[in-house]
Amino acid sequence: MNQGKYVFAQISAFLPQRIFDRMVAHHKGNYRVRHFSCWNQLLCMMFGQLSNRDSLSDLIVTIGAHGSKFYHLGFGKGVSKANLARANEARDCRIYQLFSEHLIAMARQVCIGNEEGSFSFSNAVYAFDSTTIDLCLSVFCWATFRRAKAAVKLHTQYDVRTLIPVFIDVTAASQHDVKAMDKISYEPGSFYVFDRGYLDFTRLFVIHQSGSFFVIRARTNLQFQRRSSAVVDKTTGVRCDQIGVLTVFYSAKGYPEKIRRIKFYDTEQKRTFIFLTNNMELKAQEIAAVYKHRWKVELFFKWIKQHLKVKAFWGYSENAVKTQVYIAVITYTVVAIIKEKLKSEYSTYEILQILGTSLLDKTPLNQLLRKKNNQDVKELLSNQLKIF
Repeated sequence: MNQGKYVFAQISAFLPQRIFDRMVAHHKGNYRVRHFSCWNQLLCMMFGQLSNRDSLSDLIVTIGAHGSKFYHLGFGKGVSKANLARANEARDCRIYQLFSEHLIAMARQVCIGNEEGSFSFSNAVYAFDSTTIDLCLSVFCWATFRRAKAAVKLHTQYDVRTLIPVFIDVTAASQHDVKAMDKISYEPGSFYVFDRGYLDFTRLFVIHQSGSFFVIRARTNLQFQRRSSAVVDKTTGVRCDQIGVLTVFYSAKGYPEKIRRIKFYDTEQKRTFIFLTNNMELKAQEIAAVYKHRWKVELFFKWIKQHLKVKAFWGYSENAVKTQVYIAVITYTVVAIIKEKLKSEYSTYEILQILGTSLLDKTPLNQLLRKKNNQDVKELLSNQLKIF
């Protein structure tokens, strides 16, 4: 008797399998594969992410105990540690990168409007930053970082409005952060927020020429010649609002046009910040508010490191590490899509905790993620008649 789908099967139903199959066919991911396809690999790795498995062996032991459910969970005929490790090692990670980008585009349409009230304008706002994940040099020899240490960097473009990562690139940690700026496709009219580690005036001028806006912290030794100043209200925290040009030869060569400099005092942190931007229309305090939302990408890094498996890797090659990171992004994105489509009042963290212990239940997903009102409980009346 059919009692419904497993919770994990209901989750995987939100994934567009036909689009994934086209990406697999393009990169020949299933070439000479008998039974353990790329789709089976994706679902096995997602199960490991959702159930918070610590290693590949841990994952295989967990799912191996439920062999009779493999067909209904989408794992194929059988899963072994050797098959899964070989798939992570050999199958092109670009399959999962492209699929994550497709899911991100879906999530941005579903989650649009989460932060509509944060700004007075409708333009997209992106925070760009990177985080470093430490690795063992003797095992991950390709991930060069320091002389006795290996690491990888996750370069991330984060949509502040929808709270969805738009772009993620995985590189060895020795690569400088500014080089990741060359891989961004800049959208005209959008805002891109950077920390001062990305202060490269040649690359910032590329943003300006593309019709986009940037907001970035300036270094303390910035050489700047003022051409005009705006009247500011110092009660808002703005100390000065100036338009001028760069005076250092190579900086002026990289960015030959006028640039706006804003000095802002943050009363909460009791610190003074200096921002550079090419937007000449917004109020100075609004530019400062745009930069303040950059912390959301830091929260995303903290969240994904704590609740998804991107610190302990289940493979040692570069392809295996990238595959695991992209599948972690797929898992995060599909949970965000489920949260919005089912209108769940739980946070993303709470949903992951619920799903982690319910993957093999057959409870309908909309019931599982419906928040109960624990205070709405009818107590027995004190004057009710007793049987005995």
